[in-house]
Amino acid sequence: MKIFITGGSGLIGQYLNIELSKSNQILTQYNTHVGNCLGFNSVKTDICDYNNLSKIFETFNPDVVIHTAAISNPEKADAMAADLVYEINVNTTQSIAELCDKFKSKLIYLSTDLVYAGYRGSMLSEDSKLIPISLYAETKLMGEIKIRETFGNYLILREALLYGIGLNHARNNFHLMYEKLKNGNEVVLFTDQFRTPLSVKDSARMISELIEKSISGEILNFAGNERVSRYELGEILCEHCGYSKYLLVKSTMEEAGLIYKVADVSLSIDKLKSFGVYPESISASISKMFTNV
Repeated sequence: MKIFITGGSGLIGQYLNIELSKSNQILTQYNTHVGNCLGFNSVKTDICDYNNLSKIFETFNPDVVIHTAAISNPEKADAMAADLVYEINVNTTQSIAELCDKFKSKLIYLSTDLVYAGYRGSMLSEDSKLIPISLYAETKLMGEIKIRETFGNYLILREALLYGIGLNHARNNFHLMYEKLKNGNEVVLFTDQFRTPLSVKDSARMISELIEKSISGEILNFAGNERVSRYELGEILCEHCGYSKYLLVKSTMEEAGLIYKVADVSLSIDKLKSFGVYPESISASISKMFTNV
């Protein structure tokens, strides 16, 4: 297939470049950072440049578009002007949906588990209550709405907390935790926030599997099987890498001064598994992660 990847130099984008290029013709987009994009068929453009996007669709004519480009977390969104966050996360998503509709491309959109109410209990299903409490989560949900209003050939993946080793410039909290522990430094981790984290590498593999299936017009929780706190995830990392758990410092969201206190957005992935897509366990994925690190 011909697959256009937005945000190809990002955390998951770089893993998608590697995974999807194995058996597909990809075109991966980057702008400020290059990542590993130059190792693949790539294009440098501002994702908000509608004219350039139109030209890309006209010349490449993708079968599938994977839209990962975004202001990607609450902290980044809060540090920017709200109208710019809206432009990138909402208006650009709508433009890409319209181009997908025009060129008969399937759109796979990466949303977030943070669109859910974080106080309604654990292992939430896709029809659970939606209460995004940050600008980031609100704009990601609005992106979902714009897609659904535009056409029906989409998959919306409400992605859980990603963990893994970032490539090149890309970093996430898990990678930063790993680097601190490796250097013998303490790491402060929440005991009162629960997620169903997903390995970034496994995420790319699962998206590749979804592309091969004839599924559209669906919203899917996109997560791992296990509900854990940030602290428990740190414990698993220590066990596999042989680091002292005494370096893990327990904290609460209140103690850490977290602005957006999302207690539990652990996700049920029964719907995802009904389509034959299964994540690896945290233990298995971390074991593989550090085989060559």
